[in-house]
Amino acid sequence: MSWRLADRTLDLAQPLAAGIVNVTTDSMFEGARSGTPEQAIADGWALAEAGFEMLDVGAVAAKAGPPVPADVEAAALVPAIEGLVEIGVPVTADTFSPAVARRALAAGAGAVNDISGGSDELFELVAEAGCGYVLMHIEGPPRVDREAPDYGDVVEHLLAWFGGRVERARQLGVAEEQIAIDPGLDFDLNTAQNLEILRRLPELRALGLSLYVSLSRKDFIGAVLAGSWEERLPASEREWGTVAAVALAVRGGADVLRIHDRSSLQAMKVAGRVARPLRSPA
Repeated sequence: MSWRLADRTLDLAQPLAAGIVNVTTDSMFEGARSGTPEQAIADGWALAEAGFEMLDVGAVAAKAGPPVPADVEAAALVPAIEGLVEIGVPVTADTFSPAVARRALAAGAGAVNDISGGSDELFELVAEAGCGYVLMHIEGPPRVDREAPDYGDVVEHLLAWFGGRVERARQLGVAEEQIAIDPGLDFDLNTAQNLEILRRLPELRALGLSLYVSLSRKDFIGAVLAGSWEERLPASEREWGTVAAVALAVRGGADVLRIHDRSSLQAMKVAGRVARPLRSPA
């Protein structure tokens, strides 16, 4: 399996860790709030030095809230990307704004991580730029709270949803090797649905596309640990639940893990060597 970005093609024989860099002050985990582009660059360097093979950089929190103007988002995101690409690891721009994505790609980002489920305008930009693209499942506009729908078989729903969106992207010129799919854990999904998707990741992997899983410190992990959604543990107390989920996701076929912590990075590396043995020992 490989994933083509704007500036390189990633070999996914072993899973890769995308370290999370948020140029925000309101992201859900306070341990990943860089606040300014300068701090984001310093935090990204630290992640790369710790062994993270990619950096995913965003400037708008995914939680519900009012729209953020493109100029405001770009003012935080673009300088951070310009500094982080100097590290040499691939950098992805976490944005669903076509205008911001265009500026991020010009600044050196190799891929767009889009939590909106895709739009014709974004697909056309990705085709034009030849960059990587993360297509995440969601059932409506991002940053809007909704009840999780009753999908019936949630994995069958995702398979059909991704099939339709990937076909639309292809119609607009995006090559399949540019696309990674993200099941969108916690987005329009309840705890039981999230767990069912994790159990059945191999069925999504069977689509033949790179599988990108963003699960670090998610709400469903806090709910499992506390025993209920209403009493779920805060993000600061979900590190070791995330470690377990990362290891299981790798076993299920995840190619890229979007994560916060070095503990999850270690779990990914060990699980990767178990799930995908190297041809010769290291």
